[in-house]
Parts: sequence; structure tokens; C-alpha cells
Amino acid sequence: MLTTLACTLMAAGATAQVLDVNIGSVTYRYNAGDCGQMTYGDNGTTLTIGQKTYTLSEVTDIKTAPTGSMDSTVNVVYSAAAASVTIPGHLAPYVTAAVSGAHVSIAQSSDVSDDTCGEITYNLSGASDDGEFYLSGSYKATVEMDGLTLTNTSRTYSGAPIYIDNGKRIDLSVKKGTENTIKDTAASTEKGCLYCKGHLELKGQGTLNIYAYGTAAHGIKTGDYCEMRKCTVNILSAAKDGLHANAYFLQESGALTISGVGDDGIQVELDGTTNTGETNDHDGEDSANIYIADGTLTVTTTAVGAKCLKSDNAVNLRGGTIDCTAKGGVDTSNSSDLSGSCAIKAETALNISGGTVTAKATGQGGKAISSDGTITISGGTVSASSTGSNYG
Repeated sequence: MLTTLACTLMAAGATAQVLDVNIGSVTYRYNAGDCGQMTYGDNGTTLTIGQKTYTLSEVTDIKTAPTGSMDSTVNVVYSAAAASVTIPGHLAPYVTAAVSGAHVSIAQSSDVSDDTCGEITYNLSGASDDGEFYLSGSYKATVEMDGLTLTNTSRTYSGAPIYIDNGKRIDLSVKKGTENTIKDTAASTEKGCLYCKGHLELKGQGTLNIYAYGTAAHGIKTGDYCEMRKCTVNILSAAKDGLHANAYFLQESGALTISGVGDDGIQVELDGTTNTGETNDHDGEDSANIYIADGTLTVTTTAVGAKCLKSDNAVNLRGGTIDCTAKGGVDTSNSSDLSGSCAIKAETALNISGGTVTAKATGQGGKAISSDGTITISGGTVSASSTGSNYG
């Protein structure tokens, strides 16, 4: 078999542009002319191409094709109960993929750096009603949503449709002109329908819809800061907060809508124990602040005691159109510490310097705006109203 394989490759190599090494649903794709000398080892049980050695017993087939995409992107395509992964050959030493049905797990090597292959992009497309994307690693990465519809109904690698177990900066790019939808189910015990262990930056000019039905799930949960620009994000259901971040949350542009959540709209808390306050360009910041610089933010909460915006430090509204409506009543679960709903709640300071801000509380005992410290309004247009009945 090995002699036949070698002859087939040599015969095809003169005209082929692409060489595919297939291991089940995972394809490693090489420019045929760049393969160089492919060598067998371990008594013919392994084949080395470039810097990666394959165990031949795991290889489904090796074939050539006249054409094929050879950019620096790992492509993940979902199709009903199946998924396929295509990895460019030069990234093969740094990316290991496993596929079970439509559940995809990708491990990014700790060797990934600017000195090796640089930042890797993962493009997700297609649809599955029982699948997931699980990514681990220790170097920054980009995840592109390119017309993705994904629901995770059975736990294989995680219970979330998108689970990024990487503590570095992750660009989540919602591709222009695409609509993307992710959902989990009540069986999920993950912290978020879209979970990112590290720094999450939401970008792109497409639309992302999120439905978090897991009993422990926020719509979006990040282990560090979360930033947003240009894209449209609709968090339409969550058992807990719509968006829960550590360090800080910044919306520079784009449109964020949150509704149908079981707790707060946006909640931000410290990542560590030391509050840095706002830093230059937010470099190394751990402030628990909320910043709205521009764009459109629309948040509606209905749970008792829920806040549309809740910061463990300061809320800074500097531009954009902000519309927050808290409809819930008073949370009486702790008789010694009753908690009313509130449209905008800051622990230390509420600073409004621009934009158009509408804050409404319609539930019993609700507040439009509240700060345990200062409230400073130096610009913008502000409309605040509490129309619910008094409590007690």
C-alpha cells in the first residue's frame, strides 16, 4: 500500500496544485509544489510532510486536486449533523482538530507566536442543530462568524455552542453582510452561550443573535474585558445576565440589544483585587467600569431587582444612543437587603458627558438612575423617569 501511495503522489505531483491529507473530517491542505521531500518513518507507519508527521493508520486518504483555497485561515464548515475542518499545511504543526459529528474541538499549540506562524484565524460557517466550536490555546486568535447557525444540544467538549478556552485576546469578527445565530439548551451548565476565557473584542459589520437557555448561562461571558465596535449583537434570551464581563466593558460603536434575560442586562466586575481605574487606551485596565462611547445600546430587563447596566465601579456614558428600561419589581429574597430594579446602576460614580440617554424604571420600587457615589451630568441629553409604585 505504501509503495502505491508514493507512486500515486509522484505521478500526480506534476500537475496538481493542492495536496490534501484527510484524517476523518479533518483535512490538512498543502500546496503540492511546496511539499518537498515527503519521508516515511517508523518502518513505513508514519509520513512526514514539512514539519508535521502523520500516523498512516489514522489517515483516511491522501489525494491531489487541481485547485483549492490556500490562505492562512482554518475553515470550519457545519452541515446538519456533521462538520469539516480544513487546515492549511503551514499551520499543520500548530493546530490539532478533533471532530465528533458536528462538535469541533481545536487545540492551538503553545508554540504559536509571532516568531512561528503568527495569529491564526478560524472561520465558522454553515448550520447544525447539535454542534459546537471549542478552541483552546495560549496565544491570541481571531474567530470569524461567516453565516453560522449553531445550537449545542448535547455536551461533547462543552455545553456552549462557542467556547473559547484561551486567556489571551480573541477577536470575534461577525463578517459583513452575514447573520449568525447561536443557542444552547437548558441542559448546559456553562457560564455563557458565548464564553471566552480571556479578552473578547466583538467586531465586524454583520449580525450575531444569541439565545442562552442554559440554567447557569449568561448570553456572553468573558473572563476579562469585553469591547465592541461596528457589529450588531442581539442577546435575546439568557437565564442570567445578558453580558457579564470582568475588568471593563467598552462599546465604541455598533448596535447592542439585550432583552429576555433573567438578571441584569450588562454587569461588569473586577477581574482581580486591585482597581486600576481607567488607564490610557485601557491598557492593562481592571476597573470594573462600563464605557459607552458611541453606537446604539438598548436594554430591557424584567427580573426583580435587575439592572440594565450594573458596574461594580463607574458607568461612563460619553456618546451614542442609550435606552434602558427596568421593568422588574423589588427582590425580596433577602429580607435584610431588599434590592429594587434600576435602569442604570453605578457603585461609585455615574458620569454622563454625551449622547442621548433614556433611563426608565416601571417596576414597583424601581429607580431610573442610581449611584452609591456621585452622579455627574456634564453633557448629552438625559431623560430619566420612575413610574412604578412605591414599595412598602
